[in-house]
Amino acid sequence: AGADTLKRAVELDLASRFQESLVCYQEGIDLLLQVVKATKDEAKKQRFRQKISEYMTRAEDIKKHIEKEKQDGKYHKQIRIEENATGFGYEKLFQEYLTEIVSEVWVEDPYIRHVHQLYNFLRFCEMLVKGPCKVKTIHLLTSYDEGSGRNQQISCLEEIQQSLRNYGVTLNIAFSSSIHDREIRFNNGWMIKIGRGLDYFKKPQGRFSIGYCDFDLRPCHETTVDVFHTKHTKKM
Repeated sequence: AGADTLKRAVELDLASRFQESLVCYQEGIDLLLQVVKATKDEAKKQRFRQKISEYMTRAEDIKKHIEKEKQDGKYHKQIRIEENATGFGYEKLFQEYLTEIVSEVWVEDPYIRHVHQLYNFLRFCEMLVKGPCKVKTIHLLTSYDEGSGRNQQISCLEEIQQSLRNYGVTLNIAFSSSIHDREIRFNNGWMIKIGRGLDYFKKPQGRFSIGYCDFDLRPCHETTVDVFHTKHTKKM
């Protein structure tokens, strides 16, 4: 298992998919360390230790490279969510970037209009409230419902706003008729662009079907997630 994981790490490394490669290197190194502990043959132990040292050196080099890209504002990671894929709940997608210093969040998404989209935004807010970040302000920029649902849209957003206030979080709501981009930014420099915005989950088969409550089990629409790191997160 360790060999397969490290082989995958090298493949990702050669493909310049450094963030994914780093994860595989770390997992593979941990597995090899377990093998070393269980091996009694000193010659084998020495060979394993040599390989571990080489992989650790490469992993440290990748860490430095990623950190430099972040500092230079050149970091870019892309995640492809396939049609009907599962395991892509909001926690899985965003938790890595929600460090303790995150206190302000910007959400630009033109489609926080219909009931299921409003619930998506509510779930996203619930994730922020749970931490480990200490979010104090959320800025939402969206567009008005163009049909008869505008009053419901505003009412639901105001209810979310009031509920967040009970947790010490301020929700600022703004509307734009020309907004097209979908992106989420955190004040620690991370920016996530999802092709379909927060609305990348498929409609559940029924209210009592698996995946209705747990988004990790909900099939997804095909979409692309692009992650960037910038030194200065722009304001709205």
